[in-house]
Order: sequence, then structure tokens, then C-alpha cells
Amino acid sequence: MSYTPRLKDEYKDRVVSALKEEFGYKNVMQVPKLQKIVVSRGVGAAVADKKLIDYAVDEMTRITGQQAIATMSKKDVASFKLRKGMPIGAKVTLRGDRMYEFLDRLVTAALPRVRDFQGIKANGFDGRGNYNLGVTEQIIFPEIDIDKVNRISGMDITFVTSADTDKEAKSLLTELGLPFKKN
Repeated sequence: MSYTPRLKDEYKDRVVSALKEEFGYKNVMQVPKLQKIVVSRGVGAAVADKKLIDYAVDEMTRITGQQAIATMSKKDVASFKLRKGMPIGAKVTLRGDRMYEFLDRLVTAALPRVRDFQGIKANGFDGRGNYNLGVTEQIIFPEIDIDKVNRISGMDITFVTSADTDKEAKSLLTELGLPFKKN
């Protein structure tokens, strides 16, 4: 018996039928689905201290359960003392089972640990059915040991869906458990 994530089963069992009913899709293949989650983090101070990139990559790997990579600068910026090809951030692209596992941990464990949490803002959609969410502290994730953190920093989480409109994408993400603020 192989393991499948809880949210993946829930998507197949409940979310597909709910979205099919809400938007009147005739075919199951028309129902939008989550394609990937990209978790990225910029480390601006890495220009001065190269070890900060290693810490960022290590933390991202621990949070997502998949090896993170360092992102490189694309061009020179003299005012920031930045050269082309210098590491300035870290990112992970999650697909498949790891994507559903990360989303489950984000919704059930990490977001409730945010101080004064009222829900996430619904204005992070890009017009093509993708959603961007900013997290201000990496210590909301239970995988991070707060005693070993050398610098508190945030990260960006991008949810890429196959939805055509923001309304469809918001319905999909709401059904998957993301707690949007009530307007």
C-alpha cells in the first residue's frame, strides 16, 4: 500500500465535485488543479556575508522537505555592490505529493502560529489564476528550531494553478483549506 497525501485524496474526493458543481464544468479535466508551489526567499545581506545563503538554503530545505537551490543575480547593480552571478536568495519548486504535504503543513501547522492571525489577504491574485502569499517570519514553521535561527526573515509562497480566472483559483484554494479573510 503506497502513501498518498491527505489533501491529494481530499482534492480527488471532495474538491473536484464541489468545483464542478459551483462552476458547471462538464468534464473532470476542466476542473482547475494546483500545479506547483514555489517557495522563495531573498537574502539581501548575502552580498556581505556568503554564509547567509547556506543558512537560507538549509532552512528552506528543512521547511519544504526538498533540497533548495541558491538563486543568482542576473545583472550588476553598483549601488548594492552586487555582481552578476552572486547568490542572493534561495528557492524550492514543489510538485506532486511534496506539494500537497507542504500545503497541508502550511494550513494546519504554520499559519495558525502567526501572531494575531485573521486570515490571508485575497488580493494576491495575478489575474491568471495564480496566488502569491508573503510570510513575514520563517519561525512559524514547526521544522525550524528558534534557538538555531541567526536571522528572522520572511519568504514568498506562490501557488500556480491551472485556473483561468482569479475567482476559480480562489475557490480552488479555499476548498483546499487556505483561510482567506472575509470581506
